[in-house]
Amino acid sequence: MKIAILGTGGVGGYFGGKLAMAGEDVTFVARGAHLEAIKTKGLVVESVEGSFTVFPAKATDDVKTIGKVDLVISTVKAHQIKDIAPQIPSLIHENTLVLPLQNGIMAVEELSKFIDKKHIISGLCRIMSEIKAPGVINHMGAHKGRATIIFGEIDNSKSERVVMLNEVFENAGFGSKIADNITEEIWKKFLPICVGSLLALTRTTFGELREVPETRSLMKKMFNEIFELSQKMHVGLEEDIVDKNIEAIDHFPYASSASIVKDILAGKPSELDYQNGSVIYFAKKYGVNVPVNEFIYTCLAPSELKAKNILKH
Repeated sequence: MKIAILGTGGVGGYFGGKLAMAGEDVTFVARGAHLEAIKTKGLVVESVEGSFTVFPAKATDDVKTIGKVDLVISTVKAHQIKDIAPQIPSLIHENTLVLPLQNGIMAVEELSKFIDKKHIISGLCRIMSEIKAPGVINHMGAHKGRATIIFGEIDNSKSERVVMLNEVFENAGFGSKIADNITEEIWKKFLPICVGSLLALTRTTFGELREVPETRSLMKKMFNEIFELSQKMHVGLEEDIVDKNIEAIDHFPYASSASIVKDILAGKPSELDYQNGSVIYFAKKYGVNVPVNEFIYTCLAPSELKAKNILKH
């Protein structure tokens, strides 16, 4: 299978690397020193499940040079998908599959503005990984067991193509699951990641956030708003999902944080618009009040605009 990995960070580097090691024809899209290191030394993956090196590795910074592929896996950050989406049509033939693994709930909608929706299957991943150095991926594990891709047709049908893709992923040696309801699975991941913006706003760790009564209350109210929105959108999350997420956070390491916090505190563009911003977008569309999410988003919006050079500083 000919595969293009759009974004060779912790996610794309690991899953793309495993696919390449399994014999698939994988091209990695990367930039700068990371790209040069992959070209000259290969893609090195240091993994708790066994390290490996893809060498030689096919890599480029120009999507249009790749040609038509059978599978496009988009692993850029959520706020970058609108920039790379216009380049995807150059990769597509009649049967190409496009699998976005972005955080959030907007990927399919944004991709469908540039490519026919029939090519898109929806997905998410569970993995803890990052770029350790140019050309080197550090895979630390996953939140729940082994690194896994969960995916499915947008209409949840068990098509031949998702069954085929599941076989490809299983052969590559990482976790693979065809979701019974992919929208529900994406929302299960979406709800808890939205707390990252609250961590950034309050300058707290998970331990500090849950320990202070006022911030713990804000966290619960934020979750409840997202759950109410999901109900209005007929997503079908479990009634006790808010309590389950708070219980899970109560067991996180005290000093742990979320990836969005690093970006916001460093003054870099973040996924704010695709986390709490998405909550506000859909809340307006479906007539749901989300004051806590609005408060979090509004307080962080100026720094986000500065990070994107929209608001000069």
